[in-house]
Amino acid sequence: MKDLLPGDRPREKLRHRGAAALGDNELVAVVIGSGSRRGSALSVGNAVLAAFGGLGGLRGCTVDELVRVAGIGQARAAQILAALELGRRSLGGPAGERLQFRKPSEAAEYLLPRFGSRRLEQFGIVLLDSKHRVMRTAVLALGTQNSVAVEPRDVFREAAIGGAAAIVVFHTHPSGDPSPSPDDIDLTRRLVAAGVLMGIDVVDHLILGDARYWSLKETRQL
Repeated sequence: MKDLLPGDRPREKLRHRGAAALGDNELVAVVIGSGSRRGSALSVGNAVLAAFGGLGGLRGCTVDELVRVAGIGQARAAQILAALELGRRSLGGPAGERLQFRKPSEAAEYLLPRFGSRRLEQFGIVLLDSKHRVMRTAVLALGTQNSVAVEPRDVFREAAIGGAAAIVVFHTHPSGDPSPSPDDIDLTRRLVAAGVLMGIDVVDHLILGDARYWSLKETRQL
């Protein structure tokens, strides 16, 4: 980094020209903060992007995958993942305005940027109030590349503790294909039945691929 002119160093460039002026590698370098014995923060940032095929590949990475990159340890891996998660969460609506789900596509627009393109399956719920406004989103289980285990009791325990009147459940398909499996459909029906008993409406079950989704409500499989 010392080889760069002061105005070309990522932090200085961000301060004087704004974050939008930085390249992907420079943004990663700022998040990392400093270099290592193997090179500057910028060279480590380049190595991270090269390892995952660019910024898009970082969206689904894990700590274990990041620490395989030279110059990245547990702390720096955590910094990168925290920065990515902040970016996802910032995609919500304006401060103080609670997003309302009126149709499956609106739920998908909310969930895909946050949970699509994951390398491992995840299962979660969106807690909604009686007007289907978003209260909170929670990931309940992490799985493998092709499965994740969850029970209705786990889902409704979280919903009841959070005071939800309704929920949207979702899980990810790392393959990118959001088509439901027979197990997905069976679990959905069990959740709907349990929701009737609990008095908590299961509004939809969304399966998230890379940039596509499958709504079991839209396809009348709910």
